[in-house]
Amino acid sequence: MGLQEFWFVLIGVLFTGYFVLEGFDFGVGMLMPILGRGSDTRRRVVLNTIGPVWDGNEVWLITAGGALFAAFPEWYASMFSGFYLALLLLLVALILRICAIEYRGKIDDPRWRARCDLGIGIGSWVPALAWGWVFANIVRGVPLDADKQFTGAFGELFGPYALLGALTTGLLFALHGAVFLALKTAGEVRDDAHRTARLLLAPTALVVTGFGLWTQVAYGSGWTWIPLALAVCGLLGGAAALLAGRDGWSFTGTALTVLAATALLFGALFPDVLPSTIDPAFSLTVDNASSTPYTLKVMSWAAVIVTPVVLGYQAWTYWVFRKRISVEHIPPGIGLPPRVVTEE
Repeated sequence: MGLQEFWFVLIGVLFTGYFVLEGFDFGVGMLMPILGRGSDTRRRVVLNTIGPVWDGNEVWLITAGGALFAAFPEWYASMFSGFYLALLLLLVALILRICAIEYRGKIDDPRWRARCDLGIGIGSWVPALAWGWVFANIVRGVPLDADKQFTGAFGELFGPYALLGALTTGLLFALHGAVFLALKTAGEVRDDAHRTARLLLAPTALVVTGFGLWTQVAYGSGWTWIPLALAVCGLLGGAAALLAGRDGWSFTGTALTVLAATALLFGALFPDVLPSTIDPAFSLTVDNASSTPYTLKVMSWAAVIVTPVVLGYQAWTYWVFRKRISVEHIPPGIGLPPRVVTEE
């Protein structure tokens, strides 16, 4: 394996870690209006399940973006020029979500919290759908000319395959989040999370299987049947564990599905990194889109040294905050009272 192939695999691993970990964060935000209905305490229970880890999970995206820029600058440039509006919307949604989570408890006012909850919902739904849409278009290919420039219209990116990809990640992340909430909560919130996860099982399995088969038949190779089979087995195993009340194994199953589905997408893409629908000769590949060998070599040493430290720290964080929480664990709010402006 050369350095180009190594960094393609490593970028795939980084995006896989991001989707597995941030995927349930998105799911929690997507389901917060449903599972947090009735009282602010319930909404705080839902939000507090990801409170200690959500910002750490986003580091995977930052690292993946930095690695993509440094290792494959041509891929980075062409992708961001072609998907500029979509990625800008995704970035705005992520910023909105960050601000809403951080500032929700700062002011003790129902209207303020309702607006923050809306921001959390938008900031969770938009990325959950957008990532599937983006990666489906990357695998399918875009109009790249001989100069590796995107020449198509934005509307061309909304084909059936891309829209099915968006629906796939949306449903899969929602199910992943529901199972995570069942694992991390107790009492009535856990019961509602179980019910919601069971309702999501059938449509998620149908959509994920359909999208996986389409990807495999249209773009896959012989070995990519393996991640497709693992994705389906993860869903089936997670469903069986959920119905048996085994929350930990159920979460393992949905995590395996997210991991295998991401592996399927990257496996179907290789050796291209951004195929051209105009002419295959215009496609960006791991060879013609990569940085110089010296750059990749220096980056490889940095990755070998830093990655174990980051993984160890994040694993320790999850271990420390492994306990379930319920409404009984939520203290009274300590936000500032809203300021009333009076006219003199």
